[in-house]
Amino acid sequence: MADPTSFYTGWLLDPGQREALLARFPPRYAQAVAHHVTLKFGDRQAEPPGEVAAEIVGEADDGTGVQAMVVRIDGSAARPDGGTFHVTWSLGPGREARESNDVIAARGWMPLETPTPVTLLPKP
Repeated sequence: MADPTSFYTGWLLDPGQREALLARFPPRYAQAVAHHVTLKFGDRQAEPPGEVAAEIVGEADDGTGVQAMVVRIDGSAARPDGGTFHVTWSLGPGREARESNDVIAARGWMPLETPTPVTLLPKP
């Protein structure tokens, strides 16, 4: 089976910033993810994205095992495909990162009082 992370184009959360961000925004569920922001899924031929200015601006949580942090990239949280830029933050048992998209679409997200800058690295 292929590595599922090879199916997306996007940005990786800077590993040097990850622990500080997890401390600032504690995971609500057992599995901390906090790995990447997807630009496009399923297109292995897509060009890698460039560098961006990014900040965490909101949170979505379904209360049953999916927590995501909404990210504004170059001034917008709206992805070109109609979705919302986000990082799956934590998951409960039996939940999958892809469910963050559905949670945000169905329930929306709550803005943070103060946005937090985040360094995103283009995924090669």
